[in-house]
Amino acid sequence: MSTSTANGIAPANSNGDRLPIKMLNDRILVGHGDAEGERRSSGGILIPATAQVGKRLAWAEVVAAGPNVRNMEVGDRVLFNPEDRYEVEVGGTDYIILRERDIHAVAAERLEEGSTGLYL
Repeated sequence: MSTSTANGIAPANSNGDRLPIKMLNDRILVGHGDAEGERRSSGGILIPATAQVGKRLAWAEVVAAGPNVRNMEVGDRVLFNPEDRYEVEVGGTDYIILRERDIHAVAAERLEEGSTGLYL
């Protein structure tokens, strides 16, 4: 039995061995972004984490995807609502689990040029 994953994500079992993780259905595992911390505006102004911000979407990188995910791949950056999420800790690192339908946009070099007209 293999104890590693293609993405390097694997929780330890009671013996300390790493177990592989497979995302199911349309679930996506993304890295925990900096959506809740301090950030800077485009003009360089520091915005504290306690500032009241209404309905701000966040970007995160896809770490793993289930077999029924059609529009995203590992390494893509996705835009989602930070309030609609489930958090999980794997190997001491925090991740977010989302459904494909909860993703608002995908940013990746593999996408066709001109598909959205936006550049990140």
